[in-house]
Amino acid sequence: MENYTATEIMALSAGRLVHNGDILFAGTGLSMLAATVAKRIHAPEAIVFFETGGIDPSLDELPLAVADPRVMVGTSVNSGLADALSLLCHPKLRTIAFLGAAQIDCYGNLNSTLLGSYEKPRQRFPGSGGACDAASMAYGVIIFMQHQRRRFVEKLDYFTSPGWLSGGDSRSRAGFKRGGPMAVVTDLGVMKFDERTRKMYLDVYYPFTNPEKIMAETGFTLDITRAKEALPPSDTELSILRKDVDPQRLILGPVPAMIND
Repeated sequence: MENYTATEIMALSAGRLVHNGDILFAGTGLSMLAATVAKRIHAPEAIVFFETGGIDPSLDELPLAVADPRVMVGTSVNSGLADALSLLCHPKLRTIAFLGAAQIDCYGNLNSTLLGSYEKPRQRFPGSGGACDAASMAYGVIIFMQHQRRRFVEKLDYFTSPGWLSGGDSRSRAGFKRGGPMAVVTDLGVMKFDERTRKMYLDVYYPFTNPEKIMAETGFTLDITRAKEALPPSDTELSILRKDVDPQRLILGPVPAMIND
């Protein structure tokens, strides 16, 4: 790996997917980091909001969680959950939700509820929260995952949030008027979804890995024929990320030995 971490290239790769003027629904952790990166670097006119009601905060200092009072600093509106969800599903807004999960299948359906059977789970997670609402109502979804075979699975242990369902036009036939996963950003690369089949394929891989390794870490058949190498983070991107977005490294974590500021 070069002079950057997997967390850094994930945040920057997700930020590159955001358009200027997008409305970004951010949760705790990497999604909050990516939304802030997008606004600081790639899409300065994007608007970030949180389910706790902070809409368009200044983000002068990165919040640690959605309930952190810093999500209310410099906002256009200090509101609440109902207004945040209304903004999320507004039909005239390009609202992008950042989500994470424990499992994902080839159509971008997500499990953030449990592993094993529902009656006798091996492990329970916090559950949907607002993830199902976001996956159902937002214009689009960007998903964060650690790229491992046990996470990229043929069949979810539990269906928490809808992606492209069974592919093709199944999402629209099920009554969803818009939305669906746009991309899956992992610690190895970025996956997107075929416009016709809605099946996941490898779009870009990071400079420190390769398509074959990514395919080996995926529990279903992944098309790697369209893959290209991602542009590495620029010095400017890394400087803004480290010194402006998260100088306290609340989400970036401890400074690794490879970083020489």
